[in-house]
Amino acid sequence: MRINPTTILLFFLAIGFGVSACAPAKQPTALNEQEQKAYLTRGQTLAQTSFAALSSRLMAAIETGGIPHAVTYCNTAALPLIDSLSKQHKASIRRTSLKVRNPMDAPQDWEKEVLLSYQQQLAEGKRPAPIVKMLDKKRVAFASPIFMAQPCLKCHGVLGQTLSSDNYQVVKQLYPKDQAIGYVDGDWRGMWSITFVRN
Repeated sequence: MRINPTTILLFFLAIGFGVSACAPAKQPTALNEQEQKAYLTRGQTLAQTSFAALSSRLMAAIETGGIPHAVTYCNTAALPLIDSLSKQHKASIRRTSLKVRNPMDAPQDWEKEVLLSYQQQLAEGKRPAPIVKMLDKKRVAFASPIFMAQPCLKCHGVLGQTLSSDNYQVVKQLYPKDQAIGYVDGDWRGMWSITFVRN
């Protein structure tokens, strides 16, 4: 039986297409040591810059109108401030926690994995450290733990002790589903989450 050359060509083309279609998707190239250090430094700098910007404005709000005014400021201005810093530095900057005050700060899947890892490290007596990880071939994530400082306890402390009932009523009016109280100085609060587009 004579086989048509065109049939043979189509046969091998079909095989080649099938192999390429079934091949696993190419995994993103891992970060090299230099990239790891660069993103770690960049993330730490942005976290410090964001913290300083928020802290200075919160202190000003407290001086102007006390804790109730500071809580209102957080509700209306904190996210826009972080968004403006994100645009300025071409990154996505967030704060998140396993116990959020604002539902918009609830952790994404990868963030929750890191938060649970931090929680486990603390349970084992270890102090969690900043990390860098690839989310996909185009995005690199930075995470850094946040610990409670004394001034923060006026809004996040133990109710009836460092957090007054009157101040917490203001919190609950603005954040009915608040989970973010009961902390003492030095407690782990959550983490900075910063996402970069990989160069």
